[in-house]
Order: sequence, then structure tokens, then C-alpha cells
Amino acid sequence: MEFGRVEENELNSIDFSLSPEPGFNKKILIDQPAKDAKVYVGCAKWGRPEWVGKIYPPKTKERNFLQQYVEHFNSIELNTTHYKIIGAKGIAKWKEKAKGKDFKFCPKMYQGVTHKGSLKGKEFLTREFLRGVQAFEEHLGPIFVQVSDTFTPNRKVELFTFMLSLPKELQFFLEVRHPGWFSKEKIREEYFEFLAENNIGAVITDAAGRRDCAHMHLTVPKAFIRYVGNGLHATDYQRSDVWVQRMKYWLDHGLKELYFFMHMHDEATSPELTDYVVDKLNHQCGLNLMRPKFINED
Repeated sequence: MEFGRVEENELNSIDFSLSPEPGFNKKILIDQPAKDAKVYVGCAKWGRPEWVGKIYPPKTKERNFLQQYVEHFNSIELNTTHYKIIGAKGIAKWKEKAKGKDFKFCPKMYQGVTHKGSLKGKEFLTREFLRGVQAFEEHLGPIFVQVSDTFTPNRKVELFTFMLSLPKELQFFLEVRHPGWFSKEKIREEYFEFLAENNIGAVITDAAGRRDCAHMHLTVPKAFIRYVGNGLHATDYQRSDVWVQRMKYWLDHGLKELYFFMHMHDEATSPELTDYVVDKLNHQCGLNLMRPKFINED
């Protein structure tokens, strides 16, 4: 992921503190933990050859990467579905790899819908995308809708109309990236109010060069966090510690589902930082999430 990337020599000068808890979240959070809250932690891809010999057995073939992935993580932010529509038969084969596990696939909506021209007139592509991903059945997590960096608040009506057209029985999370959505309070609050009123989650993206996208607003009692690390730079661990404290606060105050996805500009090191986050969550939140198992670990 290149979004929000900065030069390594700039990292120590960035204020990575998270925004204070917005008053907006009082509409969502309560004074006690939710019963049976679910926490899912994973990466953006399973097909990383750099993980062979690290967490995947030596000589693992690419066709077997997903089978290995589900032994280390309990969810994935599925970016593959962003680049092409996968039919129900293909999705069903992926679903079988997670059979018997509490594992969630969180597919990213096809770019032909979200990034190619207007959102209008995309009914057919949207239906085909949704028909495919619904084959995940019990393993389907939230569906992730992202619009491009150039999608401004001037297209608000277009965006809101599209989101309202999506099936209400499915959980969607939306990510906007243009700075205009966050720079003016009126626009920002109208955006989050719309999401809350329509049971749509707000994606939170934490990237070094775009601190505005780490907005901390909860519009449903679920969180979808995209954390963009920097190759195990020292700040990655400091940022992770702060995130664990915020996630603990949310879980202590009624959050029902939490999805935390690790991204790196170089995905080779995603398992190491994910393991660090899971270990911290387990200790500080009393969880028992599985940790990636490293082959050369003593």
C-alpha cells in the first residue's frame, strides 16, 4: 500500500497520537463491555511469497497460501475482489479453506464500481460483485467500500445515493480519502451522521502521511481499522501500543465487533507486527486470539 507513505527519515517527526475520543461516539458506546464481543485481526493479502519459510512451510505453492493463512489469522481484508469480480463458485472454494473456523473474509468492493467513473449506472456490476461474495455465507464479514482519493464532497449526493442502494441485510463500511471530507466540520459531521443513520460503518485508516483519515468516529458498534506500518520502524510499535489502548477502551465500552487489518508498504513484514498487536490485545484485553506461528521461532 502506497497511501500515506512518507520517507523513512520523516517518521520520527510525525505526531502519531490518536485523536481524542469524539463526542459523536457517545451515541454508539455504552458503560459496559458487549456480551461475546468478536475481535478479528489479519492482513490484506494471503498471497505473499515472502512468507514462505517464515510462517508458511518451505516450498509452499501459491495455490496453498490461503490454506496456510487461515492457520495464522482469523480474518482477511480481501483486496483480491477489488481487482476482479470473483464468481460464487470461486468464492465457495475459498470459503471451504476456513471451514470449521471462526474466520471472516472482508471483501473490498470491485474497482469497476467504485473507481471507474460515476457510481451511477453500476447496478449490474454491483449485483454481480455481491452475488459472488455472499457465497462466503457464515464467513462473510463486513464489505469494504472505498472511493478514490479524488472523490470529493462535491459528489456527496452521488455517494450517499449509492450507499443507500446497497442491501440493508449486509454490513458495509465506507472509506473516503479526499481531505475535503475531513477538513471542514460541517461536511465531516454530515458524513458521519449519514453513516450512523443508515447502519454503515466508517473505515478508520491510520497512515503516516494522512493523519486526518485516522478519525476515530464510530458510526456503528463495530470498528474497521486499516493500519499502515512502515517496515517495522520503531514508530510502528509505539503506534501499535496506542492503538491497543484505544481498542481496549472501545471493547470496554460496548464495541461488538472489531476488525484490525495490518498493511505495510512492504507486506513481507506484516506477520511480525500483527503478532505484536495480537499479543498485546491478548494480554491487555483478556483475549485468546491466535498468533502467527513463525517457523524458526524457538
